Amino acid sequence: MKLDIRFRSVANQWLFNVFIVMAVAIVAAEIIICSFVRNVYIERVRSHANDYAQEFSVLAMVPSENFYSTARSYVEGFEHKDKVSIEIIDTYGNVFASTTGFLPDGEQKMQDYELALSSTDGYADYQTRTDHNERVMSGTILFADYGKGSNGAVRWSISLENTYDRVRNVCLLVILAGVLVLGLITVTGMYFVRSIVRPIRDVSSAARKIAMGDFENHIEIKKENEIGELCHSINYMAEELSRAENMKNDFISSVSHELRTPLTAIRGWGETAKMSIGTDEEIVKKGLDVVLKESERLSSLVEDLLDFSRMQSGKLSVNLQEIDVSELLCEVADMYTELAHQQNVSLTYVIPRNNSFIMGDKDRLKQVFINVIDNAVKYTEKGGQVLVEQTEIDGCVQVTVKDTGVGIPAQDIDRVKEKFFKSNKTVRGSGIGLAVADEIIKQHNGLLFIQSTEGVGTTVTIALPLNLPETPEEPEVPLNNNIEEGTIENSEE
Repeated sequence: MKLDIRFRSVANQWLFNVFIVMAVAIVAAEIIICSFVRNVYIERVRSHANDYAQEFSVLAMVPSENFYSTARSYVEGFEHKDKVSIEIIDTYGNVFASTTGFLPDGEQKMQDYELALSSTDGYADYQTRTDHNERVMSGTILFADYGKGSNGAVRWSISLENTYDRVRNVCLLVILAGVLVLGLITVTGMYFVRSIVRPIRDVSSAARKIAMGDFENHIEIKKENEIGELCHSINYMAEELSRAENMKNDFISSVSHELRTPLTAIRGWGETAKMSIGTDEEIVKKGLDVVLKESERLSSLVEDLLDFSRMQSGKLSVNLQEIDVSELLCEVADMYTELAHQQNVSLTYVIPRNNSFIMGDKDRLKQVFINVIDNAVKYTEKGGQVLVEQTEIDGCVQVTVKDTGVGIPAQDIDRVKEKFFKSNKTVRGSGIGLAVADEIIKQHNGLLFIQSTEGVGTTVTIALPLNLPETPEEPEVPLNNNIEEGTIENSEE
């Protein structure tokens, strides 16, 4: 048998789900960081340029007749010509002084100056590219009008090439850091995923082998974590399946033997009786007795198997009615008195003083009592004793079957009620009788206990709730409204 199983690797699922999400998140973070760095650097350039330009704001207070000469002297004495270019604009919008020594021609547009004229605070800046594709930023600060006719403007210009180079370098570092982080996430993630996938594959392989019947296969547990716990569970499952398989095989062997023995007796005595017809009536009668006895034994075994099948499928039902446990128990004890006598075993049933009534299924409970007493007689050696008692304790009837038989080993006492389990394989039996009996008692809301000491004997106790009559409520005495001298008059008087 070959199992063809196709699946998507967990590693691939992680790669196409978690990895893509992380990559998108890192790229988004890099874009935000780079944009923030760019804005910070541009703002620093703008701030420094404005600081330099503010040095010329005093020109607004110079009289108009001295405005041009004073402005040119300020421009010529400006100390930061290497950092920023300064131009002075008169009231008519003409540039008449520049730190570069070159005045722009009239065709050059000054967008920042035009924006400043229309702004509310008298300031504006603008980024553009020169004819040589150089990125520059220009800004204009209008002079305040103090009524002296010197209300022109100062205009600054600065190259952004160095600034964008720095932004580019920072962004490259950010991108590199993002790649490293993504690579680290990928490596650690794949290592983590594989540390899970490999044990799961081992578990899957082991589970397939177990499904094929290889219960001896076990998973090596490398780490004590959730995966390790799963491996423990799989190994435990394999052990339990192996034990169940062995029990099933023992059960089949035992049932086969149980079936073969009566069938052999039936066939043998049937042939003997057939050949003795008309010649030896005693042999014929004895043969028929054996056939009937063994047929009854086969019928009982088949009924046990059917009950077990019903129990496994949850269809083992009981028909509840009021029955007398004492009468039923006495009937079963009488059935086994002769068998116990033949095996030289003393079977004693202590007749209770009072009858005990319960709600139960007579046939099912009879089946339980037969199973328990049969086991007691069967496992008790010659000269031993079996004692059957019945008592009432705390609203329950308690049936006790005590024998002086071989007992049950301590390691098996907790398993004797399991299906297929037989503690003593040398004695006849299918190994399902106690499992069925325990289920029947549970359906009667009762309990079945087993106490045993190897070599001393076994005590089986069955507790069933009594069918107690309901206590009638005392009728309320109707009261008359006429109460005189502490007495209550009946309304009929």
